[in-house]
Amino acid sequence: MKVKDAVLIAKDYAQELFAQEGMSNFGLEEVEYVPESDEWLITVGFSRPWSSSRNALSALTGETTQKRLYRVVRINSEGDVLSVKRRAADE
Repeated sequence: MKVKDAVLIAKDYAQELFAQEGMSNFGLEEVEYVPESDEWLITVGFSRPWSSSRNALSALTGETTQKRLYRVVRINSEGDVLSVKRRAADE
């Protein structure tokens, strides 16, 4: 499987999986191929409304700071999604 195919599968799967959660700012973050297992690890990032935070600046402007969340979608060589796991922002 080519990298572009794996990315498309991962993005479509994640968007469908989290569609009911009002996510925004969705996008590709990282791509990794694991030759030992012939799998792709595709990291996508997005924001959700309840993950937003307010700080002193947002109190003045009325805007909230949206926290970015990351999920790693693991895909095998046949294009099957094997898992979706949380990834910490600082990894």
